[in-house]
Amino acid sequence: MPTHTFKLNGKQISVEAEDGVRLLWVLRDLLGVTGPKYGCALEVCKSCTSHINGKAFNPCSVQVKDIEPSDEVTTIEGLPATVGKDLHPMQEAWLKYDVAQCGYCQPGQIMAAVAKVKQARAEGRDITDADLDELRNICRCGTYSRIREAVKAGAEDMGA
Repeated sequence: MPTHTFKLNGKQISVEAEDGVRLLWVLRDLLGVTGPKYGCALEVCKSCTSHINGKAFNPCSVQVKDIEPSDEVTTIEGLPATVGKDLHPMQEAWLKYDVAQCGYCQPGQIMAAVAKVKQARAEGRDITDADLDELRNICRCGTYSRIREAVKAGAEDMGA
């Protein structure tokens, strides 16, 4: 069986998996990283949203063979370490605004929000309502208004 090597949540790892296995299953079933949730496997619900090299992506739609040894995959479990705290500012905002109901989609929501804020900052601007409209993660509980408020607050706390 092929061995795949990449950086996961700050640590270089190697895992044996068939080339065609989706990264989501490698993360969840082989590596025990369960923050990215399985929802649709079609890159529609986005409950598995994680980061690859700092940008949002959906591991349900990527085969493990497409991950390079130099790639850095960050899941919700590794997000706090990116700021050297117990919780990332976006996670703190989620708690402050009491966003979660069932909580299933929340890891993907948070990861998408952080990536969107970083994208806006890289473009030299603050996050806007238009940016928030681009977030396509599905929340079946319908907490979208609290999600939007938490993203704005989390963005402020993320600093420049």
